[in-house]
Amino acid sequence: MDAGQKLDGRRFLITGGAGFIGSNFVRRLRERVPDARVTVLDKLTYAGNPANLSALEGEEDYEFVHGDICDAALVDRLVAQQYDAILNFAAETHVDRSIGDPGQFVQTDVYGVYVLLEAVRRHGVGRFVQISTDEVYGEIFGDAAPEDAPLLPRNPYAASKAGGDRLAYSYFATYRLPVVITRCSNNYGPYQYPEKLIPLFVTNALEDRPLPVYGSGRNTRDWIHVQDHVDALLALLVAKDVEGDVFNIGAYNEKDVLSIADLILRALEKPAELVAHVEDRPGHDRRYAIDWTKIERATGWRPRIPFERGIAETVAWYREHPEWWQPLKSGEFWSFYKRNYKFLDRPDGATET
Repeated sequence: MDAGQKLDGRRFLITGGAGFIGSNFVRRLRERVPDARVTVLDKLTYAGNPANLSALEGEEDYEFVHGDICDAALVDRLVAQQYDAILNFAAETHVDRSIGDPGQFVQTDVYGVYVLLEAVRRHGVGRFVQISTDEVYGEIFGDAAPEDAPLLPRNPYAASKAGGDRLAYSYFATYRLPVVITRCSNNYGPYQYPEKLIPLFVTNALEDRPLPVYGSGRNTRDWIHVQDHVDALLALLVAKDVEGDVFNIGAYNEKDVLSIADLILRALEKPAELVAHVEDRPGHDRRYAIDWTKIERATGWRPRIPFERGIAETVAWYREHPEWWQPLKSGEFWSFYKRNYKFLDRPDGATET
């Protein structure tokens, strides 16, 4: 019996479900478990996009709720409906933005987790999955970090995620809530907001705009296709005796920024001269790397999508769906872009004021 069959008929609350990873999870869940009853709660900030879930509109057993995980009254009303599982994808996620506005990250990534946990403490849930990040380990210089490695976050985003991560664990240790924590490496794939590295590079290249590379471009991350990530989460939902545990999710697929830029430019037949080095950001971690053998032992899950295939499919998706990403690269996006990379001109030659 596979994970889909074991999850038949269950009720799920997915917070942050209109974002990149959350929406990919919701679509995968509906594909694997057609009779799952799914409620999505999303604040619809700049990175939450209703278009990510438009294919589900009007479906039976699917509900979208526009709201904030920091709204205690709303969260309490939802959690009181008794879910088999709650997965918390809701978070402020972009490191660059956290450097400029740390307070919003603390509010959502720590206080919002507290609001959810308190509602679960009152009403119960079958399993609560807190989606954390490999960035909580900080820079890695030697062997890949196992789950019991020290947490040494070096930017406000990573620190806020570490706070929510440990707060969730404390509710298992203190109140015996059925909490599971995941720490995944860098995700890529369709429906990712174009401020993130891969969609930014792909869409800029398609527009013949510079690809802004911080510093030397040798900062390295382990990259995993979002489909592999959400499959790992499905595997954990049906795993036994995992409450109170932490699981790294990765792919042993380390690539630096310049290598990714080169792959994208070659796939789109664009010149290498589009790479533009910009001033490095403060506290830029040089390498993340995690050991994910624990989740393989516990569930049998392994990533299935090789990076070369995944990046080619991802480039093709953005090339074929300009109607999805072009409206996002406007207004607030360009204000952020100007502040971050100091490229003042828009692709049409106009200058933001």
